[in-house]
Amino acid sequence: MNTMETDGKKLTLFGLAWPIFIETALFMLLGIVDVFVLSQYNDLAAGAVNAANQATSIATVVFTVVSTASAVLISQYLGAKRRQDASKIAALSIALNFITGLLVSALFVFFHRPILGFIGAKGEILSLSGQYLSIVGGFMFLQSTLTAMAVIIRNHGMTKISMYVTVGMNIINTGLDILFVSVFDMGVTGVAIATTFSRIVGTAVLAAVLFKRVEKPSVFRYLRPFPVKDVGDMLRIGVPGAFETFLYNLSQLVITSIVLIFLTEYELVAKTYVQSITMFFYLFSIAIGQASQILIGHLVGAGEKDEAYRRGFVSHRIALLITMTVCAVGVILRYPLLSLFTDNPGIIELGANVMLINLALEFGRTTNLVLIACLRGAGDVFFPTACAIFSNWVLSVLGSYLLAVVFGMGLYGLWIALAADELVRGALMILRWKSGKWKSKSIVKDAD
Repeated sequence: MNTMETDGKKLTLFGLAWPIFIETALFMLLGIVDVFVLSQYNDLAAGAVNAANQATSIATVVFTVVSTASAVLISQYLGAKRRQDASKIAALSIALNFITGLLVSALFVFFHRPILGFIGAKGEILSLSGQYLSIVGGFMFLQSTLTAMAVIIRNHGMTKISMYVTVGMNIINTGLDILFVSVFDMGVTGVAIATTFSRIVGTAVLAAVLFKRVEKPSVFRYLRPFPVKDVGDMLRIGVPGAFETFLYNLSQLVITSIVLIFLTEYELVAKTYVQSITMFFYLFSIAIGQASQILIGHLVGAGEKDEAYRRGFVSHRIALLITMTVCAVGVILRYPLLSLFTDNPGIIELGANVMLINLALEFGRTTNLVLIACLRGAGDVFFPTACAIFSNWVLSVLGSYLLAVVFGMGLYGLWIALAADELVRGALMILRWKSGKWKSKSIVKDAD
């Protein structure tokens, strides 16, 4: 079996992955443009936005409880030809994410300074990151709703639609960033307004497309009576999956705190710029992983589990080949790439050396991004979470503190710990996929 079909559309790995790749690249670019524009304005402002985004990344994990579950359920229901059940999950996903987003937005509006202070921000960085988080965080309900709608559209095989919306959001964000920062000298506040406005437009457009091309506004009638059983299924899938992501993002937040508290401002800025560059190294893995999750979900829903097994390893090999090639090119060009952000020779040299260590990290991360996505598509969400509990906190967080602070290795020690985390978890994911234990985890049992 080389293709899958849903709603009459053929699904292939390449057909699903390339729009997701472009969309993810452009979505990342929303944050990169903010950092880049501010790096020309003030290095500390760029670092402050990075610190604030660590806080928002934790909040978005709350939204992944619903979006992760809806992605699995919708793809398996479509694979099993149960279209009405897929629509009910779509309506439930939008409603729950919107309500959750409102609650998170209120939290950031009223408590942004204590939250940033908790992760170690202080002085000018606390002031600047607070300006950003109070605006962007206050509109997180846009991001939660946008996430829910994009997941629904992607799992119907229409990955190009959300890609086009993200293109528009980037054009708006970039134009407003330049206008507000370079022309009106609004600094961090200008970047926050630009990001928020682009999300307003993106959410409105995606909603219009969703309710015209995929679902009808009347889809919310499936919420009466309220589908308690479906909420239970979503929590059973979404909570472990989101908890795994939460543990990862929380560990990154703690690591950022270690940098803010124990390391120098130079190391904070270097970390910010290296992460901004290396985001593009694993873009291909993210796209292939998300496309594979859709395919695996459809295949498992249709009872084609042997084909799903083969697809998982094919996706993994393709992702490794592409990602490591891109990483090698990035390492060769690391000095000019870092020079795009700063002309400080100390920051450039530090970042260039860290990018060498990053090669090992990307090998492990590629495996995790693809095979964890495949496991989720099959409904196997507990194993990756169990691995994350150990690896994120023992190898990543504790390892970062020991190597970076106790042994005085600074940012180099921190990156070695991060690489160890990714490599160990990657090995465990390979063993899990080979074992085939995920074949018994599908939600749509009657499709077997």
